[in-house]
Formats: sequence, structure tokens, C-alpha cells
Amino acid sequence: MAAAGAPKPEEMNHPAMDQLQGLDYCIDSNPSWGILRASCFDSICYFLELNKMAGETVALGFQHYILALGTAVMIPSFLVPWMGGTHEDKAEVVQTMLFVQGINTLLQTLFGTRLPAVIGGSYAYMVPIVSIINDPSLAGIESPSLRFRNTMKAVQGSMIVASSIQVILGYSQLWGICSRFFSPLAMAPVIALAGFGLFDRGFPMVGQCVEIGVPMLILFVALSQYLKHIQLKKQLPILERFALILSIAAIWAYAHILTASGAYKHRPEKTQISCRTDMANLISGASWIRVPYPLQWGAPSFSADHAFGMMAAVMVSLIESTGGYKAAARFASATPPPAHVLSRGIGWQGIGTLLSGLFGTLSGSSVSMENIGLLGSTRVGSRRVIQISAGFMIFFSILGKFGALFASIPFPIFAAVYCVLFGLVGSLGLSFLQFTNMNSLRNLFITGVALFLGLSVPEFFMDYTRSTLHGPAHTRAGWFNDFLNTIFSSPPTVALILAVFLDNTLDVKDSAKDRGMPWWAKFRTFKGDSRNEEFYTLPFNLNRFFPPS
Repeated sequence: MAAAGAPKPEEMNHPAMDQLQGLDYCIDSNPSWGILRASCFDSICYFLELNKMAGETVALGFQHYILALGTAVMIPSFLVPWMGGTHEDKAEVVQTMLFVQGINTLLQTLFGTRLPAVIGGSYAYMVPIVSIINDPSLAGIESPSLRFRNTMKAVQGSMIVASSIQVILGYSQLWGICSRFFSPLAMAPVIALAGFGLFDRGFPMVGQCVEIGVPMLILFVALSQYLKHIQLKKQLPILERFALILSIAAIWAYAHILTASGAYKHRPEKTQISCRTDMANLISGASWIRVPYPLQWGAPSFSADHAFGMMAAVMVSLIESTGGYKAAARFASATPPPAHVLSRGIGWQGIGTLLSGLFGTLSGSSVSMENIGLLGSTRVGSRRVIQISAGFMIFFSILGKFGALFASIPFPIFAAVYCVLFGLVGSLGLSFLQFTNMNSLRNLFITGVALFLGLSVPEFFMDYTRSTLHGPAHTRAGWFNDFLNTIFSSPPTVALILAVFLDNTLDVKDSAKDRGMPWWAKFRTFKGDSRNEEFYTLPFNLNRFFPPS
């Protein structure tokens, strides 16, 4: 007999939902460039409405551009000096990375998955690139300028060869076939660790300059959550939707005041680099106008060892991006991308990695997880907004001085935002468990082991590398070392290996429903759900020439 006062079953249940609710704009309900409302009858009113809507869309796109600067600046800032490059070289690499990011984002949103995902750089490429930098044939070059160019050409060559992995897996539909083994249960840890696995980019970076990092974190949370109901007369939740750009502007100005007042004059150099607004040396090193172009550093050099190591980074970015695409679909209130669409996106991502190698960006292409999190924070999952942000990337990468101004924002400010946005992506991954039976000990085992080891194994590899200056895999075969160290340094990759293996080998016959496969099955094919055509059809009537397979 039920206990007195026990809640009714209907009061305890939260039905599983295909699409995330509460978004203001989904993937295809873009902020309009101009909507004539019932109260607007004259041309002046229409013109004002047009500009208001256009301004909102552009501002949202600019916000995504500002957020994408964090990774685009951090990777070259770490690698270029190590390669022997100057401040001018660093500024040129940052400009090139943003330029290629803009092109790849446009290609992905137009012809790839068509999801609102920014395609940026990835830290997965750091391990093989550091290995190339430390190659004795390159590290022994005495001239810093010559060493930088030769190292850059070696990185370009290995990236050009490795990009073929994504191109082949994507356009051959092999990755789509592999995705048949991905259940909601298996993907939940992968997507979760695509966010949670980046914890070292969060508060550890904030702690390098707490006087600007912590206020940034507090202000961003206050504007986006506690004050989000404050609206303008036109029902625009300005503080929630533009919390990122408003809080960055305020804390950046505060950081500049601290810098100008001499607050860091006698502080350690590491603190000055993290806190000061004039230590990036990007503005002085950037050209006023410069258009990046392929092979700008010279003809790439090719090495089998370097290429094999880079292939591991390409596989890692492929896995991380798979989780990113599924997260973007949910934040855009779209259906999970069918296998054909996912493969199409991976194919175009391979083209993006090829472009990265040709231009010389020091990173292949991957989905930007911070920008995925921003979709949820602003509740705007619009494809058009992301396309506009790509336009800003291209525009400001050409106008070097102006782009360098924004790129000089201290990194702890970005890290404070990452604490929220990476957490949003991680929690979104956990939301896929709603389609599974979490009262099953089998499912609890798989989820727990994949999540725990997905964090623990990469942490072991990173700690080992920091203490010994080389990874746990340390044999005479450099390509083998790079391959293993790269694969097992990625939380989503470790989680995918474990979760997919366990999910497809433990009591498979009797657990299809518990794994969430009946819900997942209808989204596998393009015509499995009527909404897929609305979300993923190619523009310009291209489906006539490239029909869904």
C-alpha cells in the first residue's frame, strides 16, 4: 500500500522530449532582418523595425566572434614562440586561423551538417604539433626565423595528409555506418565530456588572474541568469541575450584600468602576461590590412612519421565534433542529425582541415564547444547568427589591427566564460540519458565507467607529460607515441571507446529499449522523421544533385 501523501506518478515524471524547449530561436527560425508588425503601417516604422532586427542579429553574430577569439589566440600564443616565431608571426597566424575559421564555418553551415556550429581550432592537435616542434631536424636549426618557417611547413604537410581521414570517412559514408552503433546511452558520456573534459581551460586559467577572472564569472552569471528577465520595451531580454559581450566589455575596461594604474608593475611576469591588457603584442605585430593566402609560409614538407601522428589528432577532432554536432542540434531545437548528414558534415570538416593545412593555422578544424554552449546561454540556436559570426571572422582577420584589438582581451576573461559554457555542454550531454532506462544496473555501469575513466585516463596522460616532458607512450617510433598520447589525452575519445564497446557487448539482445535505441532509430535515416528535411536539406536546391543516401 502506498504511503500517505506520496506523490502521484504523473507528478514525478518528466517526459522525454525530442527537441529542447524554451529556445527563443531554433535552427531555422532565424532572427528576422525585418518583420512588418501589425502596428507598423508606414515606411518609417518599418525602417526602424528593420534596423532593430538587423542590429540584434548582427550583435549576436559579433558575440560569437568575440567568444571564438579565445582559442584562436591561445593556440598560436603557445606554439609560435616555441617554434621560434616573432610577435609579427604570431599575429599573422592568429589572423590566418580566424580567416580559415570563418570560411570553414560558412562551408559547414551551408553545405555540411547545416547546424549552427562554429568550426574553430582544437587543442587535440597540440600533441603532434609539439612533437614536430621537438623533432631534432627542426629544433636544431639555429636561425629562429628559419626554424619557424620550416616547422610551420612540416605541420602543414602533416595536416594536409591527415585531412584525408575525415574526407574519406565522411564522403564514403563510413562514419555514418559507424554511427549505427552509437546509442543515446553511449553518446551521453561523449557529449558530456566534450564539455566537462575541458575543465582545465576553466577555473585553473581563471586562477591565473583572480582579480579579473572571478568578477567576470560572477558578472556573467548574474546577467545571464539572475537578471535575465529584464527586458526592453520591444520584449528583448537584452541582459540574457548579450550577457557575454556586456560582461566582457565591463571587465576588459576594468582590467585596462588596473593595467594603466600600474597595479601589475611589480608582479611576476606570469601574472602580468595573464592580467595585463598590453602584453599580447598582437596590435603592434599585426598589419593594417592583410589577406591570408594558401602556402603563405612556403611549400609544405611531408614526413610519414609526422603525418601518422597528425592522423590521431584528426580522429580525435572527428569524435569530439560528432558530440559537438549532436549538442548543437539539441541547442538549436533540431532533431539529431541523421547518419547521412553527420557523414556530410565530417566530410566538409576534412575539407576544413585541408584548408587549415594549406593556409597554415597550427590547428585543424573542429567544432567550437564554447560557441555551442553560447547557443544555450542566449537561447538562440539560429544558423543565420553563426553565419554572420563567420563574416566577422573573415572581416576582422583582414583588417589586422582592428581584429588584434579584440584579440588582446586577457585570457582569464575567456576562461571565466568557459566555466559556464563548457558546463552547459556537459549537462546537455547528460540530458541524453532521459531516453534510456537509468534504473538499469547495466546502464549505470556503462555510464559511470565511461565518465570516470573518460576523465581519469586523460588526466593521467597529461600529468605524466607535465612531469616527464613526454607522454606515457615513449618508444623509438615517434609516430606511434604521438598516436597513443593524442588518442588517450582526449576525454570524449576515451569515453566513446569505452561506452560504445561496453554498450555493444554487454547484454545487447535484451537491452535495446533500455539503451534508447527505439527512440534513436527513427533519426538514423533522412526520411525517418519529417522534420529532418526542414532542418538539414541543402540550400540552392542542391538535394537534386546530392540526394540523401
